[in-house]
Amino acid sequence: MAHFNFNKDINEIVKLDGPMLGGPMMRWQRKAQETLIRVHPNDNGVSSPFKSRSRTPGKTVNGAAPTTGSKTPKTPGAKTPSGKGGEVAGCRSGKKTKTPGNKTPGRLQDRFIPSRSTTDMEFGHYAIMKRGEEESENNQNDNPNTDYQEQLREAMEMKDCKILNFRTKAPQANGPDINSLHVLYSCGKSNIKQSASTRHIPKEPERILDAPNLLDDYYLNLLDWSHLNILTVALGNEVFLWNADNGTIIQLMELSTPDDYISSVSWAQEGAVLAVGLSTGVVQIWDTDQQKLIRSMTGHTARVGSMSWNAHILSSGSRTGAIHHHDVRIANHQVAVLENHTQEVCGLRWSPDGRHLASGGNDNLVNIWSNQVGSANATVPLYTFTDHQAAVKAMSWCPWQPYLLATGGGTADRHIRMWNVQSGANVGAYDTESQVCSILWSKEHKELISGHGYALNHLRIWKYPSMNKVVDLVGHTSRVLCMAMSPDGATVASAAADETIRLWKCFAYEKQSKKSEAKPEKKMTSGLSMCIR
Repeated sequence: MAHFNFNKDINEIVKLDGPMLGGPMMRWQRKAQETLIRVHPNDNGVSSPFKSRSRTPGKTVNGAAPTTGSKTPKTPGAKTPSGKGGEVAGCRSGKKTKTPGNKTPGRLQDRFIPSRSTTDMEFGHYAIMKRGEEESENNQNDNPNTDYQEQLREAMEMKDCKILNFRTKAPQANGPDINSLHVLYSCGKSNIKQSASTRHIPKEPERILDAPNLLDDYYLNLLDWSHLNILTVALGNEVFLWNADNGTIIQLMELSTPDDYISSVSWAQEGAVLAVGLSTGVVQIWDTDQQKLIRSMTGHTARVGSMSWNAHILSSGSRTGAIHHHDVRIANHQVAVLENHTQEVCGLRWSPDGRHLASGGNDNLVNIWSNQVGSANATVPLYTFTDHQAAVKAMSWCPWQPYLLATGGGTADRHIRMWNVQSGANVGAYDTESQVCSILWSKEHKELISGHGYALNHLRIWKYPSMNKVVDLVGHTSRVLCMAMSPDGATVASAAADETIRLWKCFAYEKQSKKSEAKPEKKMTSGLSMCIR
């Protein structure tokens, strides 16, 4: 057991938890003792080293017992006036008192307690505002412009007023010498009549005509509208005339051979003369008033898919790629042959001024020809455009800019391209996302309409020159093969592979409405009941 006692003695020796009795006094004890000596000297004038103030009531330093019967001061560390007995009491009647502040026992602390009156925020704010009002009153008494400031204050008061009033008109400027351009805005209604920024375009067709046996062939031109307001359409081996004024239908002709068919139709610019192209390569001239064949012109070895008039000159394009100029006044009608296309000519248009002929073919080419019929230079194209990536059938000249040509490509191209035939430059290319079958310019609006095939099968109106889409006219269930415009420019007829012809009044204008009010239109029977047979 001896070694256990030895370990116990060692542990007691090295144990540091107990108080160190033989060591020097701690710093807080020395500070408390020095303070107690300065504040509470003994009767002999010598401070006692054993009297110390304790911050914790009921406890003393170095084992000194608390003095009973003494009063505990409210604030720890408060000084007692000399001459009234200034000993520190640690307890009152044996009860402990709580001391806020630092928890370190016996350590005195000089704490600044601010005055509540000086930290009152409301009182301080009131004092500042009061001082500001007094200063402003003093300044007003000294300021000679007091009347002006009062008037300005009255003018700035807006109790019953509004900054913007849209019900009443803005006051007009007074005086003849005041410039009206200085008026920044006017909230009232203006006396100037403003035209509407947008116009109403019906999205439904005005009439629908039945067109059975309409050939679904992209390269043929089977629809045209005359200046006499007669719409002609080729259905198989027959040609029909529909009078838009009274709704009557006339069968103009019918081929004797069932295997032959009509491949193109085109009205002359003047008179009731219609050119009919056949699949045999023959071009016929018909008088529609007398319903009589005037003459037949040969020369092509394949079908005639496109034709265009320029006064007395009729140009026809065939499947071989050749273009023939026919002078219908003379017996030897063929006056020129243009050969630059290697495949079928499916688009042919003379410019409004008659100076240029545009031709488009299945070889993806667009040729611009001169009007010098019979000369050596006329057989060579002025320009050849190769930007299209598919057959070019859709082409139309701008009515107010005769040198501007719009062309449209087939399924592999799907673009509308603009050409300046004076410089030969491409002035624009626009993706239509669909096969372009036909293009027409509006006569009254700076717009154009395009008919599309795969895969949208609709008509789209474009705003020129921005080429922003105005509206889509949806109704056909198959591709739109051909389009024609009425002589007044207000209605567009579209023939599609769904064997219907739809009339869209998409370019109506105010002049037309005034004419209709002055002279009432004749009643027309419903287009649904009409059937071109």
